[in-house]
Amino acid sequence: MDVDLIVPMKRPAEGKSRLRGAVVPERHAELVLALAYDTLSAATSADGVRRVLVVAADPASVADLTELGVEIVTEPSRGGLNSALRHGEELLRRDRPSGLVGALQADLPALRTEDLTAALAEAAGQRAFVADRQGTGTTLLLAGAGNALAPRFGEGSARAHTASGATPLTIAAESLRADVDTADDLAHVRTLGTGKRTSTLLGTPCVAM
Repeated sequence: MDVDLIVPMKRPAEGKSRLRGAVVPERHAELVLALAYDTLSAATSADGVRRVLVVAADPASVADLTELGVEIVTEPSRGGLNSALRHGEELLRRDRPSGLVGALQADLPALRTEDLTAALAEAAGQRAFVADRQGTGTTLLLAGAGNALAPRFGEGSARAHTASGATPLTIAAESLRADVDTADDLAHVRTLGTGKRTSTLLGTPCVAM
């Protein structure tokens, strides 16, 4: 079953506060956008992904992402991350009420298309999620026909999603679990190999998606 993905985006200059200092201050927004660009480059190329909707606090600041074939809409004001995801879900469900929808985080620059495709196959249309490599956060949340996405992103989201009835996927999918919130996370994805934008910015090897 093909999935329609929702990807929330803050303004790059304001996002990823715990990554400040990873690059010189004037390039922080460029780093945040590079992480998102490489994430979406892989996602839009994955088998089983039909549509990608970016819900952005400031669409103009992430306009470069449209060259990947994604759509960008404005985030509802003052709603927060989960509100943005529910807004994206509402828009996607209008187009395809019985389709599979998913929330994908925008900070997976090492993402491999095969890992995302494998996660979709394991979920098999059920409400399910992929935890981050620490096992506490969530990188991907899926919901099929008849199930609301019901996002519970934030601190301890893996436990919250499990408590809400979502199935934790067991597939290894290392690149899909490697989100980037801290300098340690950034060091980890550099060992995996990142997409072109991030590798160029950081001066690390680029691994084909």
